[in-house]
Amino acid sequence: MKILSGNSNRPLATAISAKLGVPLTEAAIRRFSDQEIFVEILENIRGEDVFVIQSTCYPANDNLMELLVMIDALRRSSARRITAVVPYFGYARQDRKTGPRTPISAKLVANLITTAGVDRVLTLELHAGQIQGFFDIPTDNLFSSPVFSAHIETHMKKGDHLVIVSPDVGGVVRARGIAKRLEAGLAIIDKRRERAGVSEVMNIIGEVEGRTCILVDDIVDSGGTLCNAAEALTKAGARSVSAYVTHGVLSGGAVARVTASPLQTMVITDSIPATEAVRVAHNISQISIAPLLADAIERIAGEKSVSSLFD
Repeated sequence: MKILSGNSNRPLATAISAKLGVPLTEAAIRRFSDQEIFVEILENIRGEDVFVIQSTCYPANDNLMELLVMIDALRRSSARRITAVVPYFGYARQDRKTGPRTPISAKLVANLITTAGVDRVLTLELHAGQIQGFFDIPTDNLFSSPVFSAHIETHMKKGDHLVIVSPDVGGVVRARGIAKRLEAGLAIIDKRRERAGVSEVMNIIGEVEGRTCILVDDIVDSGGTLCNAAEALTKAGARSVSAYVTHGVLSGGAVARVTASPLQTMVITDSIPATEAVRVAHNISQISIAPLLADAIERIAGEKSVSSLFD
């Protein structure tokens, strides 16, 4: 087995490598003066089972192109099997036509990755489960619920009257799964989204008064949805409000918005590397998803079940 890392999230790749006890494969990944990407694998990988780790986070297009070029280099170097490990799958929010003459970019990106030459894709918490069907190759979609559940159990006191809250109807399955693991209550935020990045809370479905509420979501971008939900829960009498989010995109003024919100704490994973603003924010913390990804990689390499990780 060989592990190759792109430049998008080197710390995560290093942590996965350490967990597996497999050193990162040496490679030169650089840019020409016009920003064309060049990749040279500096080790023999002929006949090897290669896992290439690359999140397509900011700058999304550069990191996506870097992933495609790495895959092509591996394929032309006669790797036996290539698995693209994409902790954060960019363009996942464009999974359907939202209006006339609009693209389905998630399908386009799936086609690009497949055509580049991968044999398998391993990703984490896709924004929409149907994106798995956009690939014509085996695709494993991992869930962060075991990591979040363990962290919540460690940091929450018994008798806190815990309620897991989905910030929208689309995230109910995710929230229900964690609520079941923790034997906690479940609540749902009914929101309306007039346009991308702008949402308004309409109703709260479930009992939250006097409860410790934990919002669970897959992506936080502008932070508007979570902050509005936290304010609504606080007004409804929640004792405290925290959030657990898999992918901390946190673009624009999102960090400032979160720090000024009623959120007691927001926990994100390292699927996307933390910016300096995230690192110094008083109510944002980061936990590592490396052990989960390392376990999945080890199971794939050993031809074992990946789904049993979530039993």
